[in-house]
Amino acid sequence: MSPTLLLTIVFGYFLVLLAIAWYTSRGAGEHSFYSGDRKSLWYVVAFGMIGTSLSGVTFISVPGYVAAKSWTYFQLVLGFAIGYWIVAGVLLPLYYRMHLTSIYGYLRQRFGMHSYRTGAGFFIVSRLAGATIRIFVVLNVIQVFVLDAMGVPFELTALAVMLMIVLYTLKGGVKTIVWTDTLQTLFMLGALVGTIIYITGTPGMGEWLPSLQANGSMRILDLDWRSDSFLLKQVLAGMFITIAMTGLDQEMMQKNLSVATVEGSKKNMRVFSVILLGVNLLFLLLGALLYLYIQRNGLPLPAHSDDVFPALALQHFPPWLGLLFIIGLISALFPSADGALTALTASTCIDLIGIRDRGWDERMQKRVRQGVHLAMAALFLLFILYFHWLATPTVIKTLFDIAGFTYGPLLGLFAFGILFQAVPQERWVPWVCLAAPIITYFLRMYSQELFFGYKMGFEVLLVVAGLTILGLWASSRCKRA
Repeated sequence: MSPTLLLTIVFGYFLVLLAIAWYTSRGAGEHSFYSGDRKSLWYVVAFGMIGTSLSGVTFISVPGYVAAKSWTYFQLVLGFAIGYWIVAGVLLPLYYRMHLTSIYGYLRQRFGMHSYRTGAGFFIVSRLAGATIRIFVVLNVIQVFVLDAMGVPFELTALAVMLMIVLYTLKGGVKTIVWTDTLQTLFMLGALVGTIIYITGTPGMGEWLPSLQANGSMRILDLDWRSDSFLLKQVLAGMFITIAMTGLDQEMMQKNLSVATVEGSKKNMRVFSVILLGVNLLFLLLGALLYLYIQRNGLPLPAHSDDVFPALALQHFPPWLGLLFIIGLISALFPSADGALTALTASTCIDLIGIRDRGWDERMQKRVRQGVHLAMAALFLLFILYFHWLATPTVIKTLFDIAGFTYGPLLGLFAFGILFQAVPQERWVPWVCLAAPIITYFLRMYSQELFFGYKMGFEVLLVVAGLTILGLWASSRCKRA
């Protein structure tokens, strides 16, 4: 693909996002940045959340995951869907009843300031790592397959993209994100469906469905209890990953809380969960078709599974499909960054700085909020460059590994608050939340020796949460004694 054409697409796409930001932020006050004035339409939020949930990691890594694990990833997706219904039935009513803008306000009311700031701190670390991994995987594809040939360094690419994102998110906030995510989801799904239609219609790909069934690439169930992709383990992990990474995540919840009523927000979450099942099946089908296409056409297999889709789209498919791929890829990039940047700004301002508790006027609040926004963008850039220098090859596994250790304490805090009446000693809460992931890290490292060959996988999240709950319970017992 011509680098000039790529840059034209990126710049044109950015202008569209900038126009949406200008339109949605007209006449908006400072509070609108955080809540969207509670005027978002539930079905618009539901559609836009597809792009936010899938991101570039799904777009690139899930198709490549098929060669190693067939369709067993769908077991995790089933757990995701169940988790969304739990979030809709339990957490959303709680947040609306408490009139929360930042969901970590629950921890403040239930336990106290130490728990409140600990929860917000873990969210900030989690979202910084998760969002920047998602951005990195997309930027890396554009860099390797297009911009390296122009002699453009990765550092310049990352800086330019972050500047674009800052420009259209600095003012608009949640209201802008709801509509830009909707546009980006539309383009991402267009690239997915267009690629599947092209591959299944090419010469030599006849009888593709019997071939996929015969070679086992469409296998979903893994019934080996010792495997890291065992059915029960994947479904449970998927449930709690969703509860933690959606229900306890300020980025995901701020869009849901921008809907006027709790019933509308619950409807959004449930409709979205059903759509997500079908979309993930399409990504898995795409992965199986890509490998079959490589086999039947005698093409070289890329060294890294994450390069399979980009290599075929940009080097072997016709130019129009490569163009569609790039548009879909860019559409996967921006939802990973804009919503996260807005949510991190909101959480830092409300939860850590306490911007609403200091008696500042709206002008001062705006100045502080914009300063935090720019600082967060700089941190994004540093994290992206770190992952580039680290050269992490398997992105989707890395993402869920990080999530298990960083969202686990959040899950433990909220679960303890909802399920038990006890109140832990506040001074011990940060230490409990730090100790739980450290202990789990060593348990996972030696899990096969300690647990008769059992290999710990995505259920790390549950172990961290369980240890957090035990630590909080022990602290509350000491307090009563």
